[in-house]
Amino acid sequence: MSEDRLSLNQWTTQRWSLREAVDGCVRHGVPAIGLWRQQVGEYGVAASARAVRAAGLRVSSLCRGGFLTSGGPLDDNRRAIDEAAELGAECLVLVVGGLPGVPPGATPPAWFSRDLPGARARVAEAVDALVPYAARSRVRLALEPLHPMYCADRAVISTLGQALDLVERHPPEWAGVVVDAFHVWWDPDLPAQIARAGASGRIAAYQVSDWLHPLPPEILLGRAMMGDGVIDLRAMTSAVLSAGYTGDIEVEIFNADVWAADPDEVLTTMRRRYRQMFADS
Repeated sequence: MSEDRLSLNQWTTQRWSLREAVDGCVRHGVPAIGLWRQQVGEYGVAASARAVRAAGLRVSSLCRGGFLTSGGPLDDNRRAIDEAAELGAECLVLVVGGLPGVPPGATPPAWFSRDLPGARARVAEAVDALVPYAARSRVRLALEPLHPMYCADRAVISTLGQALDLVERHPPEWAGVVVDAFHVWWDPDLPAQIARAGASGRIAAYQVSDWLHPLPPEILLGRAMMGDGVIDLRAMTSAVLSAGYTGDIEVEIFNADVWAADPDEVLTTMRRRYRQMFADS
């Protein structure tokens, strides 16, 4: 598989500004970029759109909307949809949120909800409310299941099957799923669910990194460069491509050592590992 499907998720080179990340992609011949709303907001949505278009880059995704289990999330998600439309993003990634009242990465307050079925029901209701707006804006929503260790505070949807159950009642051009290797590699039903997603045209994004073992104390930073962990990325990528996915392969790494390294060296390594991992795919 050629490098014309390679995408840099902006968080992989976290200390680069949006302008620096765009220039880095051009410098290293990376044809697509996954943007984050934080950096887009700092640079300005219109200026960000101009920058990526002037550089000739595709926007493989915009991260992120979601957190649908907390109070009043719909207005912010509509703003995220508007931003994705202006940027020309292939999809808006939705991280659906954890148990109500549990803050991401922090100790729960005295009151929080333990109602997991209720939280999942709120996600379904919010997705149903957002899809019509996304369709009018010509933006595809992409639900991202997260590893079960994040269920309490980040995503009450943990498997690709759960995400597909939510999006399959909507048209596939406006509601899909993210296959993120770090989050779904452990699932014994993954091959069948990838095939299911492909058969219905639901794979909106494919994100790759590796599972660092042992995980660091801050588990959010356990994503490694491809080949530095335990995931069989060749097999997973083969399954995703066999299911009919034709989009970008986005490298998204949260890792303190990667973030501390020279971003240009990170992109050089990323391109080399991509070729090593996926040349025969």
